[in-house]
Amino acid sequence: MQKKKILVSAMLTLSFAFATNAATRSGDEGVSKYKTVSFENVKVGGELRDRLMRNFNRLEETKYQPDHVFLTEEESGYWPGDTEGRTILGLVMDARATGRTPLYLDEIIRRVPANLNELGYMGTIHRDSVDEQQLSGNGWMLRGLCEYYLWKRDEKLLPVISRMADNLFVGGEKYYESYPISPESRKKGVGAASGSLSQIIGHWRLSTDIGCVFIGMEGMLHALQVTKDEKLRPVADKLVNMFLNVDLTGIKAQTHASLTAMRGLIRYADITGKPEYVNEVEKRWEIYRKQGMTEFYGNYNWFCRYDTWTEPCAIVDAFMVASQLWQHTGKAEYRDDAERIYYNAICLAQRSNGGFGLENSPGKARNSHSVTMNCDEAHWCCTMRGGEGLGRAADYTAFKKDNELAIPFFRSVKVAEKLNAGDVNIEMSTEYPFGNGVSVNVKAAPDKKITLSLEKTSWMKNYVVKVNGKSVKYDDADGLAKVTRRFKAGDKLTVSFEMAPRYEGMVNSENSNPGDFRVMYGPLVLACGVGDDTNVAYGEEFGGSVRESFKGNKSGVVLSPLYHLMSPKVNMAAQPPFSRRIVFTK
Repeated sequence: MQKKKILVSAMLTLSFAFATNAATRSGDEGVSKYKTVSFENVKVGGELRDRLMRNFNRLEETKYQPDHVFLTEEESGYWPGDTEGRTILGLVMDARATGRTPLYLDEIIRRVPANLNELGYMGTIHRDSVDEQQLSGNGWMLRGLCEYYLWKRDEKLLPVISRMADNLFVGGEKYYESYPISPESRKKGVGAASGSLSQIIGHWRLSTDIGCVFIGMEGMLHALQVTKDEKLRPVADKLVNMFLNVDLTGIKAQTHASLTAMRGLIRYADITGKPEYVNEVEKRWEIYRKQGMTEFYGNYNWFCRYDTWTEPCAIVDAFMVASQLWQHTGKAEYRDDAERIYYNAICLAQRSNGGFGLENSPGKARNSHSVTMNCDEAHWCCTMRGGEGLGRAADYTAFKKDNELAIPFFRSVKVAEKLNAGDVNIEMSTEYPFGNGVSVNVKAAPDKKITLSLEKTSWMKNYVVKVNGKSVKYDDADGLAKVTRRFKAGDKLTVSFEMAPRYEGMVNSENSNPGDFRVMYGPLVLACGVGDDTNVAYGEEFGGSVRESFKGNKSGVVLSPLYHLMSPKVNMAAQPPFSRRIVFTK
């Protein structure tokens, strides 16, 4: 593909009034119950910081540097803008979450205009058709540029974002109503880990990643949120309504595309102030839970195709959707979903080099009880999205509402933020989910009553909150223990609770057998090595601890978390091959 340069003068044509209307946040406005604490006011430590730094290192290796990250259309596998956009997005999120300055990001941004076509977007100009992979890839470019703008406030990017959205997404508006969404119109059972163009119907060039047009929609909605470009409103309405009419399981939509679209609906709820879009996401999340989620809280690549692999891109989307649903509704079930997704699916998928790879899932479709490896690293997409997932894990550590500071996920973290009553500064330390306690040191607090709200889940028993060694009462709401008092600098708040192995049923009833079960500890899926005698005796008690592993007192089976901290043993070349049993039978 011949790439053409956009003149700098074309980048500077946007009016001052337009530029000054840019959104100040990327996802907190509108109808949310809680707002995230300012990104730079949250400093995470512990295992999450280790993961962020390892991913950051990976995204600064040769493959993702300016001389190599810009691909021809053929090199990209006909996903123009996908690699470039995801790389920008991952680097922005890693940088904001760690406070570390990226080595090459500014140069990548500087080179973006020279790699766009004469209409201001990536890829071939299709005059009489629409390519859904092109919309998807440019959707990632829009996401990356929007997040970079929200971080750096580089006003030169606004016209680039606007032109890309206008010429590609508004330009294709007349074709949206003809997008094939009927189940009988799409090829079934095809596709690989990296999607490809599979068929042409009418004016649409369609992908094996069924529904990836909606990844483009989410990028366009991000552009609308940032630029306030009203030309995008009618296009947004059409694409959103189109998604709402899709039968996700009937068409066997790609779960990644569908979850990205759900994030788009939440974003559109914030843009429009209409909570009904959040309600629509709740309905589709329930479908995903039942027919798109694996037994270790990863994803099947397509709805109802249970013999397919996981994809960390989708897992990151699922983590974000669940977290944002909690943020918008306060329903603890969504927070619990997000935590399970993080500690099992995301943490399993991150490899020792900081990148992210794919797994095969247990179930009837594979006639397997175990998680096995599928791909060492999906360096073409998931490694970059892992940066956003880890960055959002940091971002979602702390929220606020009026005079309430909420910590819905226990992490070692420092938080400094201004509430209505004044400045609050706390430091939290914990080994959760491998320990049963949390300590919060108050470094600063206003001379008024405020509320500190801390994670409280159904698997935490005998939950006790103390301030300066004395038990205190708390309100139980939104999956949080809410302590309201006049805190002062030097106060120490502690939380203690008990957790033990417990038996749970299966996530997906269609891909499991009657009598199948799993063993959990806190949010962690417990697993064992694979052999002829590895089945757990249902209901048996376990001795030991999560640090030392648990041993069944009847079966003798030893269980430990599927979770790992970027272990080099989780790779395709491991001997014996990586395989962990997580499904047991009565």
